[in-house]
Amino acid sequence: MGTTGQGQAGQDVDEVDVPPVRRRSAVRVLLAALRLTVVSAVTGGALATLVVAVIIKDVPVFLTGGGVLVVLILIGVVAGRRSPAGEEPPAGRVALARIEDLRATSGETADVPVKFRLTVAPDDRPAYRVKIEQHINLVDIPAYRPRGIAVVEYHPDEPWKVLIVTRPTAEWSRRAEEAEIDSAPESTLVVSPDMSEGSWCMLTLFAFLAGAALVVLLFRGELFTSGDGDGAAAKPPSSSSSSTSRTFSTSTTVSGPSTSLLTFGVMRVTAMELEARVDTAYVTEITIEDHRMAVRGDSTRPVSETVHLQSLPYELFPGLVREARMTLGVRDPRSWRIDVTPGSGAGAGPRVRVTVTGKEGTAHLDADATGRVTDRRAVGESG
Repeated sequence: MGTTGQGQAGQDVDEVDVPPVRRRSAVRVLLAALRLTVVSAVTGGALATLVVAVIIKDVPVFLTGGGVLVVLILIGVVAGRRSPAGEEPPAGRVALARIEDLRATSGETADVPVKFRLTVAPDDRPAYRVKIEQHINLVDIPAYRPRGIAVVEYHPDEPWKVLIVTRPTAEWSRRAEEAEIDSAPESTLVVSPDMSEGSWCMLTLFAFLAGAALVVLLFRGELFTSGDGDGAAAKPPSSSSSSTSRTFSTSTTVSGPSTSLLTFGVMRVTAMELEARVDTAYVTEITIEDHRMAVRGDSTRPVSETVHLQSLPYELFPGLVREARMTLGVRDPRSWRIDVTPGSGAGAGPRVRVTVTGKEGTAHLDADATGRVTDRRAVGESG
């Protein structure tokens, strides 16, 4: 069992106890859903009453529907002006977490939304899994890699609320560097008991229509004598399925005469676009040229034999290209290329090879996943 540096050894991570507050949160959500259902149904019934009253020309019915709507509006105004309960938000605690996987999506600013799968290992409770999404600066993304350790803030009473601490204290940074955390089982995944926004909308619409339909049924006799009503049946959404092949490849070209992948940030954004196309961050080969990037992959390959697109230090690649152009004996480089492939051997990181070509010939240098040069082959050298 991995440790986090303080008392994590020997903890059982097969199950995560659900705190009482989570059960209270579920009850609170249920009560809120019931309240929303009642209000939506009454609102729908009141509006339907007004419409029915106009059709059947019944003044008392019209006044009843209008009175109910006025009462609902007054209740809403009073509830909106009522002061909040004044409860303090739950205090967050700091812990270490293992990054199981991460996936960045395209963004138009320096802060990119990244989806993380984490194993959170608090000091005083069993480790558990959680999925979060957080905006990370482009420059800081290489610091977060699969199987790496990050400092997070979590809420003991709401364990699904986790935030990665991008600037931890020196003490927590030291603990993160020394810690080793085992992956928690998928069965320990915690999710928020709150309903999604779409679920609330569907509940509101259903209750609203149900209330209106009930009023129409109550006055169906009068309505049928005044005119026929027709209903519209909702068309069920069509479902589609897609299949992925065992191997895949795709590429993209950066357009514009003054645009180059060596421009800061362009290389990483292009990698995000390719990841979205192939729907996976694990590939077997990456090729980068001045205006073109391409990836290849094989879904049958194990993760240890692939390269994670977002874990590469793209911000360091322009410096490697510049060093290859200036130090390998090619005085007038005509072209350059970066090839990234999985490393050989257990635990070996990706291998980065920068190749430059000119009138003198071809030369290259090799670097590791951190951008450190490990080998050079100047013009005229064998190997």
